[in-house]
Amino acid sequence: MTDTIKNTIDKFEIGYIFTVNDFLITVKSPKNVSKILNELVTTGYIRKLSKGKFYKPQISKYGELQPDTYQIVKDLIQKDGKLIGYITGYSAFNDFALTTQVPAILEIGMRKEKKAIVRGIYRIRFIRQENTITKENIPLLRLLDCLRFFKNIPDTTSDDACRRLMYLIGKLDGQELFRIKKLALKYTPQVIALLGVILKTVKPQEDTSMLFKKLNPLTTYKLGISEEILPTQKKWNIQ
Repeated sequence: MTDTIKNTIDKFEIGYIFTVNDFLITVKSPKNVSKILNELVTTGYIRKLSKGKFYKPQISKYGELQPDTYQIVKDLIQKDGKLIGYITGYSAFNDFALTTQVPAILEIGMRKEKKAIVRGIYRIRFIRQENTITKENIPLLRLLDCLRFFKNIPDTTSDDACRRLMYLIGKLDGQELFRIKKLALKYTPQVIALLGVILKTVKPQEDTSMLFKKLNPLTTYKLGISEEILPTQKKWNIQ
């Protein structure tokens, strides 16, 4: 049975996260498969990410690499082939070149909040997302999450982070701009204000009235962005 399991593992891609359910032989002997997998961990043939989750390690000239982020959380963001979450937070900061820091915390946006868990070297946190999660929405939701957690972006300045976000938002086409404004309405007032002023700065002709109407004129948002970067920020109560 061990050889059969090894043959199956050898067909998996390096870094692929697998469980006992990935083996046909599990149907007949689930306990034995689990036992053999744990024995293979002991011998160093495979690695254990967390309870019941294993992978083949990838070795580079710099040492052993962790599995791809998606592999680590794939069962948390997809269920029965349907998207239920997406990777965001510090990973989005990194992917959008807002910071060069490699995240030790993985954050997942989803409709329902859950308790944080630990997998391998990562602590995984869950962020409530009020909008519908679809493949088309996810890039825009990740951008809005960067606005939501603007003050948490590490190893940068408020001005540099804002410049980068202005560039990214400025690249959106007409349909994407309409969708991101609609999606923003279910975010915090800070996100709505920051998106509004960025849009008015990079695309002065863009209609931002739906965003402006959602704001309380007595509430201010202290983000530390200079007026040189956002000249009209006071209109949006940003300081």
